[in-house]
Amino acid sequence: MDDVLAGMDIKDLSRATIRQCVNTTRELERISGEKFVHLEFGVPGLKAPQIGIDMQKLALDAGIAAVYPPTGGIPEFKWNASAFINAFVGIGISPECVIPTVGSMQACFTLLMECSQLHEGRKAVIYISPGFPSHYLQSKVLGLEARILDIYHCRGKKLRSALEELMADGKACAIVYSNPNNPTWACLTEEELKIVGNLCTKYDIIALEDMAYMCMDFRRDRSVPFSPPYQPTVGRYTDNFALMVSASKIFSYAGERIGFAAISPKLYEREYPALQERYGISRFGDNFVLTFIYINSSGCSRSAQNAMSEMMEASVSGKYDFVDELREYARRAHRAKDIFYKHGFNLVYDKDLDQDVSDGFFFTIGYEGMPGSALLYDLMRCGICAITLTATRSDQQGIRVCVSMLNSDKDFEALDERLGLFVKLQSEVSE
Repeated sequence: MDDVLAGMDIKDLSRATIRQCVNTTRELERISGEKFVHLEFGVPGLKAPQIGIDMQKLALDAGIAAVYPPTGGIPEFKWNASAFINAFVGIGISPECVIPTVGSMQACFTLLMECSQLHEGRKAVIYISPGFPSHYLQSKVLGLEARILDIYHCRGKKLRSALEELMADGKACAIVYSNPNNPTWACLTEEELKIVGNLCTKYDIIALEDMAYMCMDFRRDRSVPFSPPYQPTVGRYTDNFALMVSASKIFSYAGERIGFAAISPKLYEREYPALQERYGISRFGDNFVLTFIYINSSGCSRSAQNAMSEMMEASVSGKYDFVDELREYARRAHRAKDIFYKHGFNLVYDKDLDQDVSDGFFFTIGYEGMPGSALLYDLMRCGICAITLTATRSDQQGIRVCVSMLNSDKDFEALDERLGLFVKLQSEVSE
């Protein structure tokens, strides 16, 4: 195993990226002939809805592959995305302010580019962590300072002082977080989002809210369109926000790389002298579409827009219950947690204030105080792959578990067996 890690140029396993872990286990599988239990890769574990596939086929058969898509999105996508936000988030964002992107990854990257150019000297990004490892990489690629705040220490009212400490010098341009959180599955409450929103207004910082796992806090039923409880959002508490929504998880449509940015109407219309001077366009929204999206990808797949548009319309009209489909992840998480508990593991991020963390797509696991790197190393020796919490910029020790690839009874049986090997390995080491 050490030779494989060296061959992958992985000097510190605790900081190995998701793709590095995937590539390492593929090589170990090739050498050993044994299939790993894959807990590292956040890929959908459900089938894509047939309504999306059928609509995409219809669009391609109609000849749209030969036509460039509008950079700002096709009209039906923008209308249906606006209705989708209204139906499940409970806030109004006009179709003009919705822009399709190549997944929420591109939405975040291009929004960060723009946010970092609005004011001279504001080149810091605050991350409510732990988080999606690629988000931190984006700020590194853009040459921005990443300011990390581990949510473990500052839930509830404590969040205000912790955030103000990072905002007070006036150098932050944006704050990034996911809700539910990847990897902990903790969910910021309306009280906490109000704190974020109020501080974004006070310090003129833009909240970039990643809704990749929208409506996937299954402790409350958010499956009924236009009915509370809605998906919590900072958009109720500030005008300085953009939502980033992806079809990858909520519609299991990851292969087509489609999502959208939904920008606050007031932010979309806001004029910035720095943008006017640099690009000749002063409005935030116009620049996002005509400068940043255009130069980055010239828009995104027209047929994929047709597919996601159809899935959103079906969800809004009640013809398709996307939330009910996603509950399967909660069932898998509950079953997987029980297997980890059986072998002496513990949840690292276990609470949402006074509630237990919801079962969902991810959870976090530790073992008897082992450092994350040592834990992952020994799990990989036993045929289990994950990523460490260090890679998610957590200051806690443990690993992130994704349940999407636990697709069958055999997968859960393999997890049980491999964790048994891990426990045996630990007892041998301690003797």
